[in-house]
Amino acid sequence: MKRPVIVLTGGGTAGHVSVNEALIPVFIDKGYEVHYIGSHDGIEKQLIKEGHREVTYHAIQSGKLRRYFSMKNFSDPFRVGAGVLQAYSILRKLKPEIIFSKGGFVSVPVVLAAKLAKIPVVVHESDVTPGLANKLALPLSKHIFTVFEQTLDYVPAGKATFTGAVIRPEIFHGDRKEGLRIAGLSGEKPVFIVMGGSQGSALLNDELRKDLDVLLEEFEIIHLCGKGNIDETLEHTKGYTQFEYVTEGLPHLLAASDFSVSRAGSNAIFELLSVLKPMLLIPLSASQSRGDQLLNASLFESLGIAKVIQEEKLKEHSMPELFKSLIEDKDSLLTNMKKVSNTKSPEKMAEMILSYKN
Repeated sequence: MKRPVIVLTGGGTAGHVSVNEALIPVFIDKGYEVHYIGSHDGIEKQLIKEGHREVTYHAIQSGKLRRYFSMKNFSDPFRVGAGVLQAYSILRKLKPEIIFSKGGFVSVPVVLAAKLAKIPVVVHESDVTPGLANKLALPLSKHIFTVFEQTLDYVPAGKATFTGAVIRPEIFHGDRKEGLRIAGLSGEKPVFIVMGGSQGSALLNDELRKDLDVLLEEFEIIHLCGKGNIDETLEHTKGYTQFEYVTEGLPHLLAASDFSVSRAGSNAIFELLSVLKPMLLIPLSASQSRGDQLLNASLFESLGIAKVIQEEKLKEHSMPELFKSLIEDKDSLLTNMKKVSNTKSPEKMAEMILSYKN
């Protein structure tokens, strides 16, 4: 008997993939044949093909959705059109019961193709306000799930459900000793994990490394610096370890960490919240983004579960000063973090998604 089929999509950043990664094992346990539609060269291809070999990956063309002038804005609509045709062909062949879209520019042609193929789509929005891809998807979708309750003010009434964050179960099973071994650290000093997002942050990397000698007098540091941002001159620095990006080992590295410094992407900060890592958030500025990280960080700050510094003001402070400030506020941050519990298990999330299938 042929297994039912579900298609997942989303990409561009790791945040647009992590929820799908949490759901994949659940759908497989439920007997589904899982397919993923992503781009040819996005991070989603690497994460899905390397981490989930039981999933069939389909690559399509897609154009980037830009809010600034670029000559590619003239050619990318044709790429999106080609992607729609490719996705439509894939969907007609697979005949999935439902499509789950996590957003990101690659999801747009998939959602458009799903409408043409009359396949229901449900959307997941991680930020306070919907991203451009999800704004385009909303009229074509059957339902949208939101991580933040405030997002309900920005989406059609009666078509959305506030679910809280979906946290990968493995995040809760990290081992501190294993994390220290992976990082090559002793754990004898407070350990900070510094995360610039899957694409890295040049500003955060530079400010951290500028003060590295002073920092290492009092702290040990795990630095997730982004693809292509390894500094080879620091490879054998005692008390400091750097990775471009970490997938399977992340739960262990989090368990080994006492504090965190991070950009303010929704998935990352909710994972830090779930494992109770006091955090300093440095959101992307409005000049570099649509302002989603600013809203995420502002909400966390208002709840007393994170300290926030705007990147424009980062250079006005030294990293040692900021690290020490986070340590000083550790107790109040942890107290507030323990009061917040807006999460949904992957199992429950999967049930909610499947309730909208044909």
